[in-house]
Amino acid sequence: MKEFDRKTLANNIKELRKNRKLNQVELAKQLNVSQQTVGAWETGRAIPGSDTLDMLANYFGVTTDYLLGRNGLEDQKEDAAALTWADLDMPMPYGGKIPDDLKETYIDLAKSYFKRHPEYLNKD
Repeated sequence: MKEFDRKTLANNIKELRKNRKLNQVELAKQLNVSQQTVGAWETGRAIPGSDTLDMLANYFGVTTDYLLGRNGLEDQKEDAAALTWADLDMPMPYGGKIPDDLKETYIDLAKSYFKRHPEYLNKD
């Protein structure tokens, strides 16, 4: 099992907050904690308790494992970098016949998306 990493948790909380376009004060109000508490989480000086970790996960729509950097998400991020056209299992525009000059664009978009959202990358 992967060992807990404070820095990963801190970075994940900060990144999720920024993705929601919230500052620390706004997130603190949403979670009923102080701005100093959010700041301590984001620098790794403090770790949310299990109830608060669950509350954070629910608020951001992720799992607690995601927040903690568990379940092979780093491996999935690397997998996203290796995507090819055949790996894209999604409805295809243009009746599935993407012009060759657009294929790389679609692959780049998918890679970028899955690097930011590895929890949606299927690992069969």
